[in-house]
Amino acid sequence: MWQTSPMSERETDSGQPFERSDYQWGTLTESTVHTNPILAIDRWIKEAQAAGSREPSAMCLATVGADATPSSRMVLVRAVTPEWITFFTNYQSRKGQEIDANPIVCGTFWWPEVERQIRVEGRIERSPAEESDAYFASRPRASQLASACSPQSEIIPSRDEIEREIAAMDAAYPGAIPRPAHWGGYRIFPRRIEFWQGRPARLHDRLVYTFKTDGWQQNWLAP
Repeated sequence: MWQTSPMSERETDSGQPFERSDYQWGTLTESTVHTNPILAIDRWIKEAQAAGSREPSAMCLATVGADATPSSRMVLVRAVTPEWITFFTNYQSRKGQEIDANPIVCGTFWWPEVERQIRVEGRIERSPAEESDAYFASRPRASQLASACSPQSEIIPSRDEIEREIAAMDAAYPGAIPRPAHWGGYRIFPRRIEFWQGRPARLHDRLVYTFKTDGWQQNWLAP
C-alpha cells in the first residue's frame, strides 16, 4: 500500500474516503480576472509563481485522436498573448498526431498553492516556423539535442539508443544545432475559459468566459 504524509489525502485499509482539505486562500470576483480572460491566465501563472509554485506554467493538455480515445499529458506553456497560448513539443508525438486528427483541445492548470484552477478549451494550430526557430535557438544545448534525437512516444529498445544518438549529433554539430522539422510550437486559441477558486465547504467560485462574435461573455457557474 502506498503512503503519503499525514497532511495529505490518504486511503485506509478499510476503504474509507480520502481526507480532504478545506480551501481558505481567497475568493474570485470579476475584478480578479483581467478584462481579457486570456491575459488573466498570464496573471494567474505569475501569481502562482509568486506563491511558490514549482512549475507555474504547467498545463495538462487533453487531446482526442481519430479513434475518439482521449489522452492527456503535462506541457509547459511558454507564452500567453491576448489571442493565444503557446507551448512547444514534438509534432510526431502522440499528442501531435491527435492534434492533426482533431485540432480541438482542452488544457487545465492547477495551482494548489493558491487553490486555483483554470480550464481552457479551444482550437489549436502550429506556430509560425520563425517563432519555433527562435524559441529552439534559446534553449540549452542539451535540451536541443534531446528534442532533435528523441522519437517521442515511439517504442525504443533502450535509453542507451537515445543517448548514442545524442552523442552522435553533438559531435556532428559542434556549433549551432538546427531546429528539426518535427519539433516546434503550437498555439491554442481559447473559446471557453473557466476560472475556479477553491472556497470553504466546497462552495467554490466558478467564473466562465465564452467567446462570442461580439466578444467574451461572462457567466457564473454553480460550484
